[in-house]
Amino acid sequence: MIVAVLAMMAAACGGGDDDTATTADSGDGGASSSAGDAAAGLVLYDGTCTTCHGEGGVGVEGLGKPVPGSAFIIESSDDELVAFIKVGRPTSDPANTTGVDMPPKGGNPSLSDEDIQDIVAYIRTIQ
Repeated sequence: MIVAVLAMMAAACGGGDDDTATTADSGDGGASSSAGDAAAGLVLYDGTCTTCHGEGGVGVEGLGKPVPGSAFIIESSDDELVAFIKVGRPTSDPANTTGVDMPPKGGNPSLSDEDIQDIVAYIRTIQ
């Protein structure tokens, strides 16, 4: 599996803590609507996201922002985070503050929507 998440992080790779996702923001705030499996999400996160976002989401300087405490993640609903992870954040996005692309699905095209929901569930546990 290839780098990035989110992660997450999505959210964190290329986005500042006060940034919003330009591709996945519906304004729901932190409302949660996906029902992922955090344990499965940890395995997927470790295989896809840790290269940029680090173990436990601590971030990797010059690659991915930290996940814990990220205002972007806290203020986004689970559905918004899933949508964000699916499209990533290119360097051309004005909200990208790292100068590094977050590829769609963190560079792991094999991730299903359910897999991404699991990753989001895991990310919620490290907030």
